[in-house]
Amino acid sequence: MPTKDRTEDIRPSPDALLAQVEKETRGRLKIFLGAAPGVGKTYEMLMSGRSRKFDGADVVIGIVETHGRRETEGLTFGFEIIPRATIDYKGQKLEEMDLDAVLERKPKLVLVDELAHTNAPGSRHPKRYLDVLELLDRGIDVYTTLNVQHIESLNDVVAQITRIRVRETVPDSVIDRADDIEIIDITPEDLLKRLDEGKVYLPKTAKRATANYFSPGNLTALRELALRRTAQRVDDQLVNHMQANAIRGPWAAGERVLVCVNDDPRSPSLIRYARRQADRLRAPWTALHVEQASSGVTDEQKDRIATTLRLAERLGGDAITLPGDKVARDIVRYALSNNVTHIIVGRSEKSRWREFVQGSVSHDLIRQAGDISIHVISGKEHDALPARRIANAEPRRFSVKPYLLSLLYIGIAFGVGQLLARALGVQSIALVFLMAVLASAATAGLLPALFGSVIGALALNYLFLDPVYTFTIRDPEGVVAFFFFLGAAIITSNLTARVHRQAAAARHRARSTEDLYLFSKRLAGAGSLDDVLWASAHQIASMLKVRVVILLPDDGTVVVKAGYPPDDTLVDADIAAARWAWEHNRPAGRGADTLPGAKRLYIPLITGKTPVGVVGLDNDREGPLLTPEQQRLFDALTDQAAIAIERIQLVADVDRAKRAAEADKLRSALLTSISHDLKTPLAAVMGAAGTLKEYAQSMDNADREELLGTIIDESERLNRFIANLLDMTRIESGAMAPNMSLHYLDDIVASALRRASKILSDHEISVSIPPELPMLKLDPVLFEQVLFNLFDNAAKYAPARTAVTIKAWQDTVSVVLQVSDRGPGIPANDLEKIFDSFHRVRKCDQVRAGTGLGLTICRGFVEAMGGTIVAGNRQGREGAVFTIRMPVPADRPKLEEPQ
Repeated sequence: MPTKDRTEDIRPSPDALLAQVEKETRGRLKIFLGAAPGVGKTYEMLMSGRSRKFDGADVVIGIVETHGRRETEGLTFGFEIIPRATIDYKGQKLEEMDLDAVLERKPKLVLVDELAHTNAPGSRHPKRYLDVLELLDRGIDVYTTLNVQHIESLNDVVAQITRIRVRETVPDSVIDRADDIEIIDITPEDLLKRLDEGKVYLPKTAKRATANYFSPGNLTALRELALRRTAQRVDDQLVNHMQANAIRGPWAAGERVLVCVNDDPRSPSLIRYARRQADRLRAPWTALHVEQASSGVTDEQKDRIATTLRLAERLGGDAITLPGDKVARDIVRYALSNNVTHIIVGRSEKSRWREFVQGSVSHDLIRQAGDISIHVISGKEHDALPARRIANAEPRRFSVKPYLLSLLYIGIAFGVGQLLARALGVQSIALVFLMAVLASAATAGLLPALFGSVIGALALNYLFLDPVYTFTIRDPEGVVAFFFFLGAAIITSNLTARVHRQAAAARHRARSTEDLYLFSKRLAGAGSLDDVLWASAHQIASMLKVRVVILLPDDGTVVVKAGYPPDDTLVDADIAAARWAWEHNRPAGRGADTLPGAKRLYIPLITGKTPVGVVGLDNDREGPLLTPEQQRLFDALTDQAAIAIERIQLVADVDRAKRAAEADKLRSALLTSISHDLKTPLAAVMGAAGTLKEYAQSMDNADREELLGTIIDESERLNRFIANLLDMTRIESGAMAPNMSLHYLDDIVASALRRASKILSDHEISVSIPPELPMLKLDPVLFEQVLFNLFDNAAKYAPARTAVTIKAWQDTVSVVLQVSDRGPGIPANDLEKIFDSFHRVRKCDQVRAGTGLGLTICRGFVEAMGGTIVAGNRQGREGAVFTIRMPVPADRPKLEEPQ
């Protein structure tokens, strides 16, 4: 029955149910929306909050801007007001809502004025609406105010009306998230009267506002925008409510138009009629195509459908393609779930006989639609394809192979039937031929199966029904068997062929889904932009059978970054089309409305509303590049590609930001080191030199020698600081190129000890290096500097008259050199940081300050020579240990570590 057919498919929408569950776990948002400042949004918000407070709710004021209005200020009395946070910005004290204080207080409801407000620099969030979203996520209800000119999607429209562009905007997603929107509206005359009375702005400001922004025409247009935007949100809420509660529509609270299209050449005229009807009703409209897996649509028909759906999008409608089998049922199901009130369908041009056999979509819609209005349109306009396309369309080639395969199955059935009849005496052979027909339908298709049905029926009559070897049937039972067999064979072959086509379509979709899944995994594992671009170009080309180029922005234009097959040459028309698509965020080139003379069709790669690049497509076919199914697949591929490209770019931006932060930190530390650490020895040198200059004649030789020694020691210390800074610059710039050659370790240790003899003069030196150690391939100058820095570090941190130990041995693959001291050791928290630039363990520095670069240089030099260096502490006693491992040349003997 029609009523049953309408209701049996009504189910709650999983998306709508999920949205309801999410609402239960977060706070409720109510927006008081006005067409312009001064209509009373804040006043009404405070009145509503006061009403909730009287009902027993815990209500606080997060922030309210009264702008000196007495009526508004009076309404704030009696509320708990959260103190505002004070932020210092360029010497000024700015006040913002204290988000942390509100979260800690955790009221039931908080009043937050001016949703589109931009927070002061230094706040947790740059925009106030982000503060509100965090409050909602914490389960706190929010009342807030907003003017229509601050809605992102209406910003351009408002600027066109008022000739004033508002910079502070709120994304539409925040509006769509609102549980309630209340329009605060007064007539333009009343608002202008309030302006004249000084209730909105000061008199001078009010006069200027009246002359520009607050004209009666502007206010009327803004009121219209506010009402329409609110009606749109209410309509969405109504649809979600119906879907979540499985309510059978339509509820004609608002009009919605649905136009049904297929490959009929009249479909474009239906699209234009739907647009005119939607304009008359001031309603949203959608073009719907039900794609049947069993319909056998040709490429030419697919192109016509794609062109029709693109026309719907150009005229402002939504284009939807749904897979289905029963067209009328699927259309009604979609209409009921989306609260459609009007369905537009083309009049059937089938003959009565074809309608009786195949059915009529328009008639089925009229019977099943219930309260939905059905518009059956003649659609006399025919949008024929260009003659060149029709002339070049290749006819479907006839193949005799499936029919021969069907005859083979019939022949096998004859052989099996003869065997059963003679060996077992089986009289009913019809089922054997029926199996042959089913096999033909499953493997050869519908027409060969029908051919096999007729041949099988004739063979059954001629060979197995009395009298045999004639087409005459003597027994009435045989007549019944013959005709019922023929009917059963035709019906079963048709059903089997349909199931076979549906299974093939399901396999195709499964392959596409698997390819998309593998593509997403490949993108997730891609670590560079080149990998993402190559994978995207290859995947799009292989799945859609097109040639692909991907262009990314570079220095104000777009350039080819990848292609499959590889192609980086574009003619001027293609370059212009690609740039236009990038700049205007719309398709351009072949088949598009803009620059159609280009070789390729260029489509922007978009994440949200931001394009990250352009994809160019072309093939050797004429006409539209993509069918509706291919268009959906292309959208899925490019969405993933765009997100992956954006991810790589964001990672690169984060890396650049980190490098910039590290560079700033390095520069800051370098300036600190130069201003303090380098200044100390320089001051000592200047003081000693100045004393010698002024008092040299009155000093004895011992004093002069002491001052000269100070100058020399501090100059050497200053020289070490400068050398460390230069070495660090070489490491950071990557200019380190060791001069590697074979050397004995003990020679370099001895040279480093001689160089460090003065700074180690107050310590005992213990050296244990076996003479059998192999020669090592290293840079002696760099390695000596490493040892000198380690000795200097030991002398600085270890107490006087304690031992500094140097020992070495060979393990299986390397020579190990350890430098240890008897100092206080390295704090556990500093073991990972001790090799960082400018890091110093200040609390253990007993002798003198340094630049904090010595150990960083040690690590850079050792790693440049292919070795490793680690820091640790002595086991069971105080002291630091630095262990260097250098690889042993392969042709050297190996010694065991000493016990």
